[in-house]
Amino acid sequence: MVARVKVAPVTLDDGDLVRRNAANRNYHAPWSAPFVDSDGFAAFHAAMQAPENCALVARHSADGSAIGVISFTRIARGNFLSAYCGYYGYAETAGQGLMREALALALGHAFGPLALHRVEANIQPGNMRSIRLVSSLGFRREGFSPAYLRIGGEWRDHERWALLTGELRG
Repeated sequence: MVARVKVAPVTLDDGDLVRRNAANRNYHAPWSAPFVDSDGFAAFHAAMQAPENCALVARHSADGSAIGVISFTRIARGNFLSAYCGYYGYAETAGQGLMREALALALGHAFGPLALHRVEANIQPGNMRSIRLVSSLGFRREGFSPAYLRIGGEWRDHERWALLTGELRG
């Protein structure tokens, strides 16, 4: 079976993400607020160069078009070996299983080369598409955090979902 998706670290050559994010601003709201201009992309890229962060872009294997972005942030080493996982896709590729494939590949990177033990994803309770995505990969709901994260200028409740090494499905 030929892989439909590939993931690779975000580089400065991935500036096409600015256009894709801007075109999908309404699709992302209120769940996420990724960069939508070149300054935002430059700041994101610079932040992802820190050793405690890693960002991957998911692309179609066939034509190289962007499917989404997956990031692992606040990577903790030592006895914790954990990180937060954030991700977003695009309306044009929704419902095709591509982000599931991309997130599975990215988690393989997290539990492989990044040598993590635990990955946590925090998801707003109403974001059923995202909850179905992480559930399908083996994440389990660990709890609820009121007013956890500020997105789009508002403090939003989140559910805490986690996956341990060896638990990835599919």
